[in-house]
Amino acid sequence: MKVVLFCGGLGTRLGEQSERIPKPLVPIGYRPILWHVMKYYAHYGHKDFILCLGHKADLIKAYFLNYNEFLSNDFTMTNGGKGLELKNTDLSDWKITFVDTGLKSNIGQRLKAVESYLQDEEVFLANYSDGLTNLPLPRLLEFFNQSSKVACFLCVKPSQTFHVVSVGSDGIVSDIRHVRDANIPINGGYFVFRKKIFDYIHDGEELIEAPFRRLIRDRQLIAFQYDQFWCMDTFKDWQELTDMYNQGHVPWEVWKSPQPNAAGK
Repeated sequence: MKVVLFCGGLGTRLGEQSERIPKPLVPIGYRPILWHVMKYYAHYGHKDFILCLGHKADLIKAYFLNYNEFLSNDFTMTNGGKGLELKNTDLSDWKITFVDTGLKSNIGQRLKAVESYLQDEEVFLANYSDGLTNLPLPRLLEFFNQSSKVACFLCVKPSQTFHVVSVGSDGIVSDIRHVRDANIPINGGYFVFRKKIFDYIHDGEELIEAPFRRLIRDRQLIAFQYDQFWCMDTFKDWQELTDMYNQGHVPWEVWKSPQPNAAGK
């Protein structure tokens, strides 16, 4: 199953981190977040990637063109360095298609731009490339496949720190609580689409606006609710993930970590 990754946005919510490099290349540890997202999918057997490029596309291409697996994996060196044997590999069996989808295109336009690469895919995966989770992917796919719907996305609690306020017309506050306690789920990405999704996207449209409203109208959009680990959107989230990585707490590394047992909530 092919995986479409949206890698062309400006990433302004990450501040100066994404001024120097595109958001998907912002590092978590010594690998970019894009690598972590791709490694997640590859762990579950989905290794055919389509990268929708735009902002600083050359840097993303260069990262993979110059990728040296010996710098990020265990290996044995013999004969003074003339013999090198990798003990494990990251991406030798990955297929990556790099597609220029426009410098200022929105997500809907980027997806439409790669439609021709998905002609033989009845179902495909897609991701914003900026969120990490320990979601057991087969459970998301099972949830989707049990339906006949066109689209599905991961529904999570927000990771940001802010408070939700209930206030009347007279200005009196009736409630204030942390957003994670307010039962306000958000779109966490991690999409599953049938190819019919392209019938719902008109020229120039953002994916989550008009197309998703058409899906809702036709009762063709479902969400998989997941209350365990999900994080990454803002500079503060990036700092949190970096701290977690430095402390050895990396729940999104499902290729190393025990899998959560929850089927959803």
